[in-house]
Amino acid sequence: MNTTIIGFAYLLSGVLFILALKGLSSPVSARKGNTYGMLGMAIAVATTLYGAGSGLQLSSYTNIIIAVAIGGIFGSILARKISMTALPQLVAAFHSLVGLAAVFVAIGAYKNPAAFFAGGIITTGSMIEMSLGLAIGAITFSGSVIAFAKLQGLVSGNPLVFKGQHLINLIIFLAILSLIYMTAIAPMDAVTEQYFWAIVGLSFFIGFLVVLPIGGADMPVVVSMLNSYSGWAACGIGFTLQNTALIITGALVGSSGAILSYIMCKGMNRSIVSVLLGGFGGDADAASVAAAQPKGNVKQGSADDASFIMSNAQKVIIVPGYGMAVSQAQHALREMCDLLKEKGVEVRYAIHPVAGRMPGHMNVLLAEANVPYDEVFELEEINHEFATADVAFVIGANDVTNPLAKTDPQSPIYGMPILDVEKAATTLFLKRSMASGYAGVDNDLFFRDKTMMLLGDAKKTTEEIVQALNLS
Repeated sequence: MNTTIIGFAYLLSGVLFILALKGLSSPVSARKGNTYGMLGMAIAVATTLYGAGSGLQLSSYTNIIIAVAIGGIFGSILARKISMTALPQLVAAFHSLVGLAAVFVAIGAYKNPAAFFAGGIITTGSMIEMSLGLAIGAITFSGSVIAFAKLQGLVSGNPLVFKGQHLINLIIFLAILSLIYMTAIAPMDAVTEQYFWAIVGLSFFIGFLVVLPIGGADMPVVVSMLNSYSGWAACGIGFTLQNTALIITGALVGSSGAILSYIMCKGMNRSIVSVLLGGFGGDADAASVAAAQPKGNVKQGSADDASFIMSNAQKVIIVPGYGMAVSQAQHALREMCDLLKEKGVEVRYAIHPVAGRMPGHMNVLLAEANVPYDEVFELEEINHEFATADVAFVIGANDVTNPLAKTDPQSPIYGMPILDVEKAATTLFLKRSMASGYAGVDNDLFFRDKTMMLLGDAKKTTEEIVQALNLS
């Protein structure tokens, strides 16, 4: 009877996880999707504690309750205090913890098989599953640590490349697979344990090698791929623990993360193979060459100028970017757009797939400001409309609007699809300074005749535009 209840509960949690992913596919249903996910996880955890997995017996609930309390309190405090601009770093940090947890579980199962396997014997199949979960978990951890450091600015966002890196990565990867094979077929002894620890060390090492060569402009793709890795690591360890819910959850996260990574790569004109091997997104020399190009003259304007231009426009397209997130300007932006709509101006929002260093970053910020969902469009849906727009209002987006991505083969962002803001009659750029974007290259659009730069804090400038619109 207990087995039936446990199986049904795990199935229910799996269905809720699927509904959660479906809900998260749209901003309209994202809140409901989160609710489904939390409910599914609560059922999965409660079921695991109730049945202790398939035949596995818990020795003490006290340690588990203490661990859950510590993690829950820490997570709650962190979620309340974290700024929206730091969400990519937070996601990368969480991925690292998932990977590290997989490593610890695999080590625990290997060192004390009696606590995990019937008869205390690790079968060949279980050893392969456990070793794969261990390797993917270690790669996820070290890769996520580097991603966090790059996003946080602790490590340079420039690609750190070296000659022969792909060959070295391939050799290490093949070595890991060979060690997994030898660990699985050999009897558990001192020699086999050396193989096991070699898998740990090489997997941690290749995680660093894969992410270090990736440039800052491509970090959203890396975060997405690490999300997939964390899912597959959890899935592999789910087999080790013989936990159905963990297998289902890991497979869902792994597959959905892989699909998202493919979509992101397509949106940036990158190869999915390059993501797996590391070292894509241009190089530092190309960035320095682009940065050394003649810059030209810049036309600067004021909030009053922007207010006059937009209030006399028929159609304005808003392009939010990371600068909006840094200044927390989304609420002032929505107020500005509401005033424009009251004046009869058509307002739309254009979202680039990788704007904001994390997939969906801009959508989250706009949803927080209660921007109507039917006014928000993805690149493919709205890019053709810039040619009919009177004004493109760019607030903090840089690399995703840079025309050099289409014209300069030496640029680190060359080949990345961009929002065609240069086709609008007028482009208003809100930036704190004339500094280059996260990819390290200047935006050629800043120096064109149809562009007006509004330099300063994006939130303050937008609030000044709101005041000017109220007076007009």
